[in-house]
Amino acid sequence: MARRATPEVNAGSMADIAFLLLIFFLVTTTIEKDKGIARQLPPNEEVTDPPIIKQKNLFIVNVNKNDQLLVEDKLMELKDLRQAAIAFLDNGGAPAGSPEHCNHCKGKRAPDSSDNPDKAVISVQNDRLTSYKMYISVQNELVAAYNFLRNRESQRLYGWKFTELKKAIDEGSYAGNEEAANSKLENVQKLFPLKLSEAEPKSSGK
Repeated sequence: MARRATPEVNAGSMADIAFLLLIFFLVTTTIEKDKGIARQLPPNEEVTDPPIIKQKNLFIVNVNKNDQLLVEDKLMELKDLRQAAIAFLDNGGAPAGSPEHCNHCKGKRAPDSSDNPDKAVISVQNDRLTSYKMYISVQNELVAAYNFLRNRESQRLYGWKFTELKKAIDEGSYAGNEEAANSKLENVQKLFPLKLSEAEPKSSGK
């Protein structure tokens, strides 16, 4: 009895099917983007004579291993940090007529707090055991304090919010004169420059 020939499998279209599946997965798969905190690092320069910062122009924020906040040597809840930072940055304690006097500041002008926003520095120090969630939360509240003051000044000067215009430019959805808009953004940033210093994390228990 003659043996039957084994029928061949037509694999000519397998490459096309694999290619279509590859296209399908590429189109439908969502790739998560890495998220982080936007920071511009200072240039790597050797500073022989670092500037002297008055103690009253320093706003010190400490976060311990238990995620507790110590702000200006006082325990503080996270929800109160933003307003405390705003009060410090917007204080304008330099006397009228002096070169450091702040005309746009609307704070209490307390002589024992910051002279003006250009001199005000917020210093943050975390414990090595501080949770990442708390670290991000503190950073968010401090940046929100700067954004609040910048929004206030941009609305006073130009009638729009700083954060909204900056977001539109960053996303490429701004339809106006981008060069002129960036110039105005820089003017607002100069009124409240972001001076956020982060000290090296300390070891737990020290």
